[in-house]
Amino acid sequence: MGKLVKPARETYYESIIRHGYSRRDFMKFAAFISAYMGLEHSMIGQVAKSLETTYRLPVIWEHYQECTCCSESFIRSDHPIVADIILENISLDYTETLMAASGHQAEAAKHDTMKKYYGDYILCVEGSVPMGADGVYCTIAGRTALDHLKEAAEGAKAIIAWGSCACNGCVQGAKPNPTDATPIHKIIKNKPIVKMPGCPPIGEAMAALIVHYVTFGRLPELDRMGRPKAFYGKRVHDTCYRRPYFDAGLFAETFDDENAKEGYCLYKVGCKGPSTYNACGSMKWNNGVSFPIQSGHGCIGCSEANFWDNGPFYERQTNIPGFSIEGTADKVGKVAAGVVAAGITAHAIAANVSKRKELKDRYKRGIVNEEKLEKDN
Repeated sequence: MGKLVKPARETYYESIIRHGYSRRDFMKFAAFISAYMGLEHSMIGQVAKSLETTYRLPVIWEHYQECTCCSESFIRSDHPIVADIILENISLDYTETLMAASGHQAEAAKHDTMKKYYGDYILCVEGSVPMGADGVYCTIAGRTALDHLKEAAEGAKAIIAWGSCACNGCVQGAKPNPTDATPIHKIIKNKPIVKMPGCPPIGEAMAALIVHYVTFGRLPELDRMGRPKAFYGKRVHDTCYRRPYFDAGLFAETFDDENAKEGYCLYKVGCKGPSTYNACGSMKWNNGVSFPIQSGHGCIGCSEANFWDNGPFYERQTNIPGFSIEGTADKVGKVAAGVVAAGITAHAIAANVSKRKELKDRYKRGIVNEEKLEKDN
């Protein structure tokens, strides 16, 4: 059989069909990605039509100071079409980690894309840029990361900063930051930039961001930090399945105590969920199987700026900005329980009082007996 030759330019739908998927598979993907984009059911048709009629979005994906976890997260999306219609096409332009070409061929492919699609391509950046020692800590093809970034950004329509390294420096930018690791938005000032922080960000959220641009021709609504509201609009705390335990004042004191085994809230052992904005609790990881808190480890706040320097991972926060009730957990706990070490939130107390009132009311109406009343009080 002859080799299957890829057309010079094709739509995303044509790419899907060429890879052997059916129309049914395509529509399932449209529904899948629309849900992750936070769109109503009625928008599936518009997403499908855009993928049918829109030519492939030219993308250049740069790698600087990072561990490649963003690319790893992306290619492990729980829907195979994500990699086939997006990553497979991206690799034909430029991505150092996954493209087949190397050396001069790789650089030629990138410059060809920058020239051919000047002003029309998306620049994705994974990793921070070292500014110290004239940028020698990250050198590619004999040139510094800073030179590469400025060159690629010049003709970009928009820039996507993948992961906490590109958004805030991550571990490379942690004190004392010997390489002077710098996030992208502090270097490029004249281009629209969307941040997708996390170490790494969620693969499905990354794919949904690109499909949103393909569908609507613009970046999604962003919060004041430049992050898509669809994925960073709520705290991990708000969608955590352990939240009811927090509200009830039930906490694990150590990782190996009985409370931890019962699945109680991990706030006291350092969980940063109350101050971290991400969709981990709702989208989850590994085909939607789990996320760090569900696997027994508290959130370390990896999608928040300077998370490496925001205090020890295993010490609880006593002040949570913007949430005064939760922020004074220790103070309320000392007054309520008369102990120094234990902290209990004001709304946890309110939840318990409310529960007792409800039990007394049910007792008066004969729904629960006296033994049950005494036991729960």
